[in-house]
Amino acid sequence: MSVGVVNPSESRRRAAATTREVTATGRRPRRSKRARTLPMTILGCIFLAIMIFPIYWMINTSLQNTSGAATATWLPWHPTFAAYQAALSQQGQNFVTSLVIGLGTVLITLIIATPCAYGLARFKMKGTGALLLVLLITQMVPTIVVANALYTLFNNIGLLNSYVGLILADSAVQIPFAVLLMRAFMESLPPSLVEAALVDGAGDFRAFVSIVIPISRNAIVTAALFTFLGAWGDFLIALTLTSTDAVRPITLGIYNYIGSNVTAWGPVMATSVLASLPAAALLVFAQKYIAAGALGGAVK
Repeated sequence: MSVGVVNPSESRRRAAATTREVTATGRRPRRSKRARTLPMTILGCIFLAIMIFPIYWMINTSLQNTSGAATATWLPWHPTFAAYQAALSQQGQNFVTSLVIGLGTVLITLIIATPCAYGLARFKMKGTGALLLVLLITQMVPTIVVANALYTLFNNIGLLNSYVGLILADSAVQIPFAVLLMRAFMESLPPSLVEAALVDGAGDFRAFVSIVIPISRNAIVTAALFTFLGAWGDFLIALTLTSTDAVRPITLGIYNYIGSNVTAWGPVMATSVLASLPAAALLVFAQKYIAAGALGGAVK
Protein backbone atom coordinates (compact mmCIF):
# COMPACT_ATOMS: atom_id res chain seq x y z
CA MET A 1 0.00 0.00 0.00
CA SER A 2 1.55 3.20 -1.14
CA VAL A 3 1.12 6.61 0.36
CA GLY A 4 0.58 9.47 -2.09
CA VAL A 5 2.86 12.45 -1.95
CA VAL A 6 1.29 15.87 -2.24
CA ASN A 7 2.80 17.91 -5.03
CA PRO A 8 3.35 21.57 -3.94
CA SER A 9 2.60 22.90 -7.40
CA GLU A 10 -0.66 20.94 -7.49
CA SER A 11 -1.65 22.44 -4.13
CA ARG A 12 -1.01 25.94 -5.41
CA ARG A 13 -3.16 25.26 -8.49
CA ARG A 14 -6.00 23.98 -6.34
CA ALA A 15 -5.81 27.00 -4.06
CA ALA A 16 -5.88 29.34 -7.06
CA ALA A 17 -8.88 27.47 -8.49
CA THR A 18 -10.69 27.73 -5.15
CA THR A 19 -10.00 31.45 -5.01
CA ARG A 20 -11.42 31.93 -8.52
CA GLU A 21 -14.48 29.88 -7.60
CA VAL A 22 -15.13 31.91 -4.46
CA THR A 23 -14.84 35.13 -6.44
CA ALA A 24 -17.11 33.81 -9.21
CA THR A 25 -19.82 32.77 -6.77
CA GLY A 26 -19.80 36.22 -5.23
CA ARG A 27 -19.20 35.19 -1.61
CA ARG A 28 -16.40 37.62 -0.96
CA PRO A 29 -18.13 40.53 -2.73
CA ARG A 30 -21.14 39.94 -0.47
CA ARG A 31 -18.97 40.11 2.60
CA SER A 32 -17.32 43.21 1.19
CA LYS A 33 -20.76 44.71 0.51
CA ARG A 34 -21.84 44.05 4.08
CA ALA A 35 -18.66 45.68 5.30
CA ARG A 36 -19.43 48.76 3.24
CA THR A 37 -23.08 48.79 4.36
CA LEU A 38 -22.29 48.77 8.08
CA PRO A 39 -20.90 52.34 8.25
CA MET A 40 -23.84 53.65 6.24
CA THR A 41 -26.24 51.90 8.61
CA ILE A 42 -24.54 53.44 11.61
CA LEU A 43 -24.62 56.86 9.95
CA GLY A 44 -28.32 56.43 9.16
CA CYS A 45 -29.06 55.52 12.78
CA ILE A 46 -27.22 58.64 13.95
CA PHE A 47 -29.24 60.88 11.60
CA LEU A 48 -32.47 59.15 12.68
CA ALA A 49 -31.63 59.72 16.35
CA ILE A 50 -30.98 63.41 15.67
CA MET A 51 -34.34 63.79 13.91
CA ILE A 52 -36.29 61.86 16.54
CA PHE A 53 -34.67 63.54 19.54
CA PRO A 54 -36.91 66.68 19.50
CA ILE A 55 -39.97 64.42 19.57
CA TYR A 56 -38.55 62.43 22.45
CA TRP A 57 -37.67 65.59 24.36
CA MET A 58 -41.18 66.96 23.78
CA ILE A 59 -42.75 63.81 25.24
CA ASN A 60 -40.17 63.65 28.03
CA THR A 61 -40.78 67.25 29.09
CA SER A 62 -44.56 66.84 28.98
CA LEU A 63 -44.30 64.07 31.60
CA GLN A 64 -42.22 66.12 34.04
CA ASN A 65 -43.23 68.84 36.42
CA THR A 66 -40.43 71.29 35.58
CA SER A 67 -40.27 75.02 34.99
CA GLY A 68 -38.55 74.76 31.62
CA ALA A 69 -37.60 72.39 28.85
CA ALA A 70 -33.90 72.99 29.49
CA THR A 71 -34.18 71.90 33.14
CA ALA A 72 -35.89 68.58 32.42
CA THR A 73 -34.02 65.37 33.13
CA TRP A 74 -33.12 62.89 30.43
CA LEU A 75 -35.70 60.38 31.65
CA PRO A 76 -39.06 61.00 33.37
CA TRP A 77 -38.25 59.24 36.63
CA HIS A 78 -41.45 60.49 38.25
CA PRO A 79 -43.94 60.90 35.36
CA THR A 80 -47.06 62.94 35.83
CA PHE A 81 -50.02 63.63 33.55
CA ALA A 82 -50.91 66.96 35.13
CA ALA A 83 -49.62 68.80 32.05
CA TYR A 84 -51.99 66.84 29.81
CA GLN A 85 -54.92 67.66 32.07
CA ALA A 86 -54.02 71.35 31.88
CA ALA A 87 -53.60 71.16 28.10
CA LEU A 88 -57.00 69.54 27.59
CA SER A 89 -58.75 72.01 29.86
CA GLN A 90 -57.12 75.07 28.30
CA GLN A 91 -56.76 73.98 24.69
CA GLY A 92 -59.68 71.59 24.26
CA GLN A 93 -61.75 74.04 22.23
CA ASN A 94 -58.80 74.73 19.96
CA PHE A 95 -58.50 71.01 19.22
CA VAL A 96 -62.16 70.91 18.22
CA THR A 97 -61.69 73.98 16.03
CA SER A 98 -58.75 72.40 14.19
CA LEU A 99 -60.72 69.18 13.74
CA VAL A 100 -63.71 71.03 12.24
CA ILE A 101 -61.46 73.05 9.93
CA GLY A 102 -59.49 69.98 8.85
CA LEU A 103 -62.55 67.84 8.06
CA GLY A 104 -64.31 70.73 6.34
CA THR A 105 -61.26 71.40 4.19
CA VAL A 106 -61.04 67.73 3.19
CA LEU A 107 -64.73 67.70 2.21
CA ILE A 108 -64.57 70.86 0.09
CA THR A 109 -61.25 69.86 -1.51
CA LEU A 110 -62.41 66.39 -2.54
CA ILE A 111 -65.75 67.66 -3.88
CA ILE A 112 -63.94 70.10 -6.18
CA ALA A 113 -60.66 68.35 -6.92
CA THR A 114 -61.91 64.83 -7.69
CA PRO A 115 -64.15 65.66 -10.70
CA CYS A 116 -61.64 68.26 -11.85
CA ALA A 117 -58.85 65.68 -11.84
CA TYR A 118 -61.05 63.20 -13.71
CA GLY A 119 -61.97 65.78 -16.34
CA LEU A 120 -58.34 66.73 -16.93
CA ALA A 121 -57.34 63.07 -17.15
CA ARG A 122 -60.10 61.83 -19.47
CA PHE A 123 -61.09 64.71 -21.71
CA LYS A 124 -58.32 66.12 -23.88
CA MET A 125 -59.33 69.75 -24.17
CA LYS A 126 -57.50 72.71 -25.59
CA GLY A 127 -55.62 74.57 -22.90
CA THR A 128 -55.26 71.58 -20.57
CA GLY A 129 -51.49 71.96 -20.52
CA ALA A 130 -51.75 75.65 -19.63
CA LEU A 131 -54.21 74.86 -16.83
CA LEU A 132 -51.88 72.22 -15.40
CA LEU A 133 -49.02 74.71 -15.55
CA VAL A 134 -51.09 77.23 -13.61
CA LEU A 135 -51.92 74.60 -10.98
CA LEU A 136 -48.24 73.78 -10.70
CA ILE A 137 -47.26 77.43 -10.35
CA THR A 138 -49.75 77.90 -7.52
CA GLN A 139 -47.74 75.38 -5.51
CA MET A 140 -44.80 77.78 -5.63
CA VAL A 141 -46.72 80.76 -4.22
CA PRO A 142 -45.97 81.26 -0.49
CA THR A 143 -48.93 80.68 1.81
CA ILE A 144 -48.60 84.12 3.38
CA VAL A 145 -49.16 85.70 -0.04
CA VAL A 146 -52.42 83.78 -0.44
CA ALA A 147 -53.49 84.69 3.10
CA ASN A 148 -52.84 88.39 2.57
CA ALA A 149 -54.71 88.33 -0.74
CA LEU A 150 -57.72 86.66 0.90
CA TYR A 151 -57.76 89.01 3.88
CA THR A 152 -59.26 91.94 1.99
CA LEU A 153 -61.80 89.73 0.21
CA PHE A 154 -62.92 87.99 3.38
CA ASN A 155 -63.09 91.29 5.22
CA ASN A 156 -65.48 92.68 2.60
CA ILE A 157 -67.80 89.66 2.68
CA GLY A 158 -67.64 89.08 6.43
CA LEU A 159 -65.71 85.79 6.56
CA LEU A 160 -62.97 86.86 8.95
CA ASN A 161 -62.92 85.03 12.31
CA SER A 162 -65.19 82.27 11.01
CA TYR A 163 -65.00 78.57 10.35
CA VAL A 164 -66.22 79.03 6.80
CA GLY A 165 -63.49 81.53 6.02
CA LEU A 166 -60.68 79.30 7.29
CA ILE A 167 -62.11 76.24 5.53
CA LEU A 168 -62.38 78.08 2.21
CA ALA A 169 -58.90 79.57 2.56
CA ASP A 170 -57.29 76.22 3.38
CA SER A 171 -59.22 74.59 0.53
CA ALA A 172 -57.90 77.17 -1.90
CA VAL A 173 -54.37 76.19 -0.92
CA GLN A 174 -54.93 72.41 -0.98
CA ILE A 175 -57.08 71.98 -4.12
CA PRO A 176 -54.29 72.42 -6.74
CA PHE A 177 -52.11 69.77 -5.15
CA ALA A 178 -55.04 67.37 -4.82
CA VAL A 179 -55.94 67.86 -8.48
CA LEU A 180 -52.40 67.15 -9.66
CA LEU A 181 -52.10 64.09 -7.44
CA MET A 182 -55.40 62.47 -8.41
CA ARG A 183 -55.05 63.34 -12.10
CA ALA A 184 -51.74 61.45 -12.28
CA PHE A 185 -53.50 58.37 -10.94
CA MET A 186 -56.69 58.68 -13.00
CA GLU A 187 -54.70 59.20 -16.18
CA SER A 188 -53.26 55.69 -15.76
CA LEU A 189 -56.70 54.05 -15.61
CA PRO A 190 -57.62 51.96 -18.69
CA PRO A 191 -60.12 53.92 -20.83
CA SER A 192 -61.90 50.65 -21.62
CA LEU A 193 -63.38 50.56 -18.11
CA VAL A 194 -65.25 53.83 -18.59
CA GLU A 195 -66.10 53.01 -22.20
CA ALA A 196 -67.70 49.72 -21.13
CA ALA A 197 -69.92 51.59 -18.68
CA LEU A 198 -70.90 54.08 -21.39
CA VAL A 199 -71.78 51.25 -23.76
CA ASP A 200 -74.04 49.76 -21.07
CA GLY A 201 -75.98 53.01 -20.98
CA ALA A 202 -74.35 54.89 -18.10
CA GLY A 203 -73.61 58.58 -18.49
CA ASP A 204 -70.30 60.24 -17.79
CA PHE A 205 -71.36 61.18 -14.27
CA ARG A 206 -72.61 57.68 -13.47
CA ALA A 207 -69.41 56.14 -14.84
CA PHE A 208 -67.39 58.59 -12.77
CA VAL A 209 -69.25 57.75 -9.56
CA SER A 210 -69.56 53.99 -10.07
CA ILE A 211 -66.28 53.17 -11.82
CA VAL A 212 -63.63 55.87 -11.41
CA ILE A 213 -64.11 56.78 -7.74
CA PRO A 214 -63.94 53.19 -6.39
CA ILE A 215 -60.87 52.40 -8.49
CA SER A 216 -59.18 55.66 -7.47
CA ARG A 217 -59.66 55.02 -3.77
CA ASN A 218 -55.92 55.00 -3.03
CA ALA A 219 -55.33 58.36 -4.72
CA ILE A 220 -58.40 59.90 -3.08
CA VAL A 221 -57.36 58.71 0.38
CA THR A 222 -53.84 60.05 -0.21
CA ALA A 223 -55.16 63.44 -1.32
CA ALA A 224 -57.55 63.55 1.64
CA LEU A 225 -54.75 62.75 4.08
CA PHE A 226 -52.38 65.41 2.76
CA THR A 227 -55.25 67.91 2.72
CA PHE A 228 -56.13 67.20 6.33
CA LEU A 229 -52.51 67.44 7.44
CA GLY A 230 -52.12 70.74 5.61
CA ALA A 231 -55.23 72.21 7.22
CA TRP A 232 -54.41 70.77 10.64
CA GLY A 233 -50.90 72.22 10.65
CA ASP A 234 -51.80 75.57 9.08
CA PHE A 235 -50.51 78.59 10.97
CA LEU A 236 -50.11 81.54 8.61
CA ILE A 237 -53.66 81.53 7.22
CA ALA A 238 -55.16 81.20 10.70
CA LEU A 239 -52.90 83.95 12.04
CA THR A 240 -53.89 86.27 9.19
CA LEU A 241 -57.64 85.62 9.07
CA THR A 242 -58.44 85.38 12.79
CA SER A 243 -58.05 87.85 15.61
CA THR A 244 -60.36 86.52 18.33
CA ASP A 245 -60.53 83.48 20.59
CA ALA A 246 -63.85 82.35 19.10
CA VAL A 247 -62.16 80.57 16.17
CA ARG A 248 -58.61 79.60 17.04
CA PRO A 249 -56.97 76.39 15.77
CA ILE A 250 -54.49 74.48 17.85
CA THR A 251 -51.48 75.92 16.03
CA LEU A 252 -52.45 79.41 17.18
CA GLY A 253 -53.23 78.03 20.61
CA ILE A 254 -49.69 76.74 20.97
CA TYR A 255 -48.31 79.99 19.59
CA ASN A 256 -50.24 82.05 22.14
CA TYR A 257 -49.31 79.57 24.82
CA ILE A 258 -45.66 80.45 24.43
CA GLY A 259 -44.81 83.92 25.65
CA SER A 260 -42.00 85.82 27.27
CA ASN A 261 -43.29 84.96 30.76
CA VAL A 262 -43.80 81.21 30.31
CA THR A 263 -42.79 79.45 33.52
CA ALA A 264 -44.29 75.99 32.92
CA TRP A 265 -43.39 74.21 29.71
CA GLY A 266 -45.14 71.00 30.67
CA PRO A 267 -48.59 72.06 29.34
CA VAL A 268 -46.97 73.53 26.22
CA MET A 269 -45.22 70.27 25.42
CA ALA A 270 -48.32 68.26 26.31
CA THR A 271 -50.35 70.34 23.88
CA SER A 272 -47.73 69.74 21.19
CA VAL A 273 -47.85 65.99 21.81
CA LEU A 274 -51.67 65.93 21.60
CA ALA A 275 -51.55 68.03 18.42
CA SER A 276 -49.19 65.48 16.85
CA LEU A 277 -51.33 62.44 17.61
CA PRO A 278 -53.97 62.88 14.85
CA ALA A 279 -51.32 63.26 12.17
CA ALA A 280 -49.35 60.25 13.44
CA ALA A 281 -52.47 58.09 13.70
CA LEU A 282 -53.62 58.99 10.19
CA LEU A 283 -50.20 58.30 8.69
CA VAL A 284 -50.08 54.86 10.32
CA PHE A 285 -53.63 54.05 9.27
CA ALA A 286 -53.30 55.23 5.66
CA GLN A 287 -49.70 54.21 5.00
CA LYS A 288 -50.56 51.59 2.38
CA TYR A 289 -52.96 53.97 0.62
CA ILE A 290 -50.29 56.67 0.50
CA ALA A 291 -47.74 54.36 -1.13
CA ALA A 292 -50.24 53.08 -3.70
CA GLY A 293 -51.80 56.46 -4.40
CA ALA A 294 -48.57 58.41 -4.71
CA LEU A 295 -46.98 55.88 -7.10
CA GLY A 296 -50.14 54.87 -8.94
CA GLY A 297 -49.66 57.36 -11.77
CA ALA A 298 -45.90 57.00 -12.03
CA VAL A 299 -45.99 53.97 -14.34
CA LYS A 300 -48.49 53.49 -17.15
